[in-house]
Amino acid sequence: MSDEDFMRQAIQLATTQMLADQGGPFGALIVHESRVISEGWNQVTSSNDPTAHAEIVAIRGAAEALGSYALADCDLFTSCEPCPMCLGAAYWAGVRRIVFAASRQDAAKGGFSDEFLYQELPKAIEDRQIPTIQLLGTEGWAPFAAWLAKEDRIQY
Repeated sequence: MSDEDFMRQAIQLATTQMLADQGGPFGALIVHESRVISEGWNQVTSSNDPTAHAEIVAIRGAAEALGSYALADCDLFTSCEPCPMCLGAAYWAGVRRIVFAASRQDAAKGGFSDEFLYQELPKAIEDRQIPTIQLLGTEGWAPFAAWLAKEDRIQY
């Protein structure tokens, strides 16, 4: 299958699942060795999970299918440019490529604007809309100290 075929499949998945009242109009595929190993569609409203975006669902399925958190040999095809959360997840998963159809500007026209997140991220913590408070920072270091002392840790 070509990139266009995979993208059309992601777009169709977005439309089909949205019309089935699964969530918003977003679909994603993870492709490994030229075959789809995982599909995801937006399930925010159907699962009451604000993190159940299409890309996140697809990444979780691919990691399970491959038995690995590392998706370096995988491509993410998504019907829309990933939001900051999904973009971060794709980077953490280490996907090889992200291929998208609609832009974030298109999503905003459709009522799904992530622009406020893009504006919040570079702000100083004290300037963000949601109050964010550091508490027990010194004690919070303890798990990292234990991690660094753990000789059999798996670096990722």
